[in-house]
Amino acid sequence: MTEHGRDAADSGLFTDLYELSMAEAYVADAIDADAEFEVFFRDLGPQRGYALAGGVETVLGWLERFRLRRDELDYLSSLGYFSDRFLGWLERARFTGDVTAVPEGTAVFPHEPLMRIRAPIAIAQLLETRVLNALHFESLITTKAARIVDAAAGRAVVDFGARRAHGADAAVAAARAAWIGGCVGTSNMVAGQRFGIPVFGTMAHSYIEAFPDELSAFRAFARHYPETTLLVDTYDTLGGVRNVIRLARELGDAFRVQSIRIDSGDLEALSREARRLLDEADLDGVRIIVSGGLDERRIAALMAAEAPIDGFGVGTDLVISRDVPTLDCAYKLVSYDDEPRLKGSTGKATLPGPKQVFRRWDDGRMEADTIAAAGEALAGEPLLRPVMRAGRRLDPPSALESVRARVGEQLAGLPAPLRVPDPGASSYPVAVSERLQAEADRLLAQHRAAS
Repeated sequence: MTEHGRDAADSGLFTDLYELSMAEAYVADAIDADAEFEVFFRDLGPQRGYALAGGVETVLGWLERFRLRRDELDYLSSLGYFSDRFLGWLERARFTGDVTAVPEGTAVFPHEPLMRIRAPIAIAQLLETRVLNALHFESLITTKAARIVDAAAGRAVVDFGARRAHGADAAVAAARAAWIGGCVGTSNMVAGQRFGIPVFGTMAHSYIEAFPDELSAFRAFARHYPETTLLVDTYDTLGGVRNVIRLARELGDAFRVQSIRIDSGDLEALSREARRLLDEADLDGVRIIVSGGLDERRIAALMAAEAPIDGFGVGTDLVISRDVPTLDCAYKLVSYDDEPRLKGSTGKATLPGPKQVFRRWDDGRMEADTIAAAGEALAGEPLLRPVMRAGRRLDPPSALESVRARVGEQLAGLPAPLRVPDPGASSYPVAVSERLQAEADRLLAQHRAAS
């Protein structure tokens, strides 16, 4: 929270200085026609075969609440950069525009717009930073979570990443994205309260260390939480498993511990031996949960080795997406005053005008996409839909369960080579329609001739 009690992520001032500078110049020169900006990913990198659109609901909620508070306006005034006229304009500024977007949880590929925002250009410019921040981060983590859950091959995955996230806002947003991406819950209590996500937790090694011995700690914790998970690797993992077995013998029919957790060491070897010990003690119903430095590659290797693991707690690599920390997200002007605009920069060229994406399916599998002009009617499912008009949502906010279900449907429709931890050269076919490409070529030639 800020000093004034407002989340930074909810602030109308969540923008970059140059957005404000451009907005003042637009206002001063009465450049006030509607502009359309689109958000897309330029490149997902060789480690990602797809991305899942996240953060759509976050953006829509922020747009509905968009305004600058008195303390924020006072701060801008204190800088001495902006005119009183512009500060007065900012005080009245609200989002009254239109938004078109893919449903949250939709699989998207490079250069496909996942959101289009139409508003007077100065307003639309101010939105860039927060819109990119939300769509990029939540897409990144939703995609990472889906990859990890895929690798777990039906075993439960829980988000344990709050303490390693890059800030409190990021931790809560990551927990939401992880749930949408398929995790069964989170350790983050704020996310649990705010979004209704199931919460999970066990104990820390410090609890064990606070007792004279491990068995005493197990006895005490199981007395308070009979159906708990016991952490067994504080001193010696297999010794910890044997102490769980001793506790079971002591408690007899009153023993209700659900699982053990291993947080270090050779997880494959330790899980096998732990399973053997538990089964020999007739504790075949006690599950084995593992954690500690896990990502989709390590989990996939454990599953390929048929390690007897029932669930995974994943922290750092889930909430920071260590292997791919960015998806190269962009927010670019595509029309102004209903005239198409494009960028021709090498490696960063854009396509002009508002667009639609048509997805063709074959027997429940995604076959190919075509990026087309918004007015075209091509074969396939149109992905972008109107979601906001005149600053208000057209439908109530999507329930997280429905977004989570959409992710599951989208993953089921992806070509199998895109879902492996390292898709390598595998790619999904995305074409540009003839009409859209011709328009891009025409505008680029026009600009070059005028240079």
